[in-house]
Amino acid sequence: MNKLYVVGIGPGAYEKMTIEAADALKNSDVIIGYTVYVDLVKDHFPGKEFLTTPMKKEVERCVMAFEEAMKGKTVSMICSGDAGVYGMAGLMYEVGTGYPGVELIIIPGVTAATGGAAVLGAPLIHDFCLISLSDLLTPWEKIETRLTDAAHGDFVVCLYNPSSKKRHDYLMKACDLMMKYKSEDTVCGIVGNIGREGEEMKVMTLKELRETKVDMFTTVFIGNSQTKEIGSRMVTPRGYKNV
Repeated sequence: MNKLYVVGIGPGAYEKMTIEAADALKNSDVIIGYTVYVDLVKDHFPGKEFLTTPMKKEVERCVMAFEEAMKGKTVSMICSGDAGVYGMAGLMYEVGTGYPGVELIIIPGVTAATGGAAVLGAPLIHDFCLISLSDLLTPWEKIETRLTDAAHGDFVVCLYNPSSKKRHDYLMKACDLMMKYKSEDTVCGIVGNIGREGEEMKVMTLKELRETKVDMFTTVFIGNSQTKEIGSRMVTPRGYKNV
């Protein structure tokens, strides 16, 4: 049976890619992905055949990967972060129903939540959830419900895709929803360009976050009622009694 790897390459820097992910790419004949992600790995894997598609061509990209695998080639479909967290793993399984002769092997990677958390300090030490503010595939009404429920449950909330040209005010809307149940002084943080050139971070309050400009390369962290700032870092206590 032909094998097709679905590889999470991490946030971008080669050093943050897992050994298993790097080995899969080294052993592949063809590496396929969104143009931006292929550009991140191309220099580290010379001699490979690289195939790309632009954004919004995800289905075509999956079909391309299976077609190449059916030719007997070892193929890797790459995703930023983790392939199973807002990545291509699910769609690959769906498309793969038409290719019973190809076995999928999912290889995890460092997602923005964990990569960004390491930059900020320790914001995800207790219960947390991930919510994407992109409404391309999810109705905004459903996103609103998830935001409100997460705030009511006092989760630490990690936001992916917080803004774009068409969605420039979505983070502000999210903060307004959060403030129905969270204090405006809740400790929050943002990390931009995680694991890439230009990486930067900032800790702030929820009220300040509401007025902060972010982009698609920013990951947002909204603390719970116990989250605090320690030495300019964002820390959510686990609740140990002896400290």
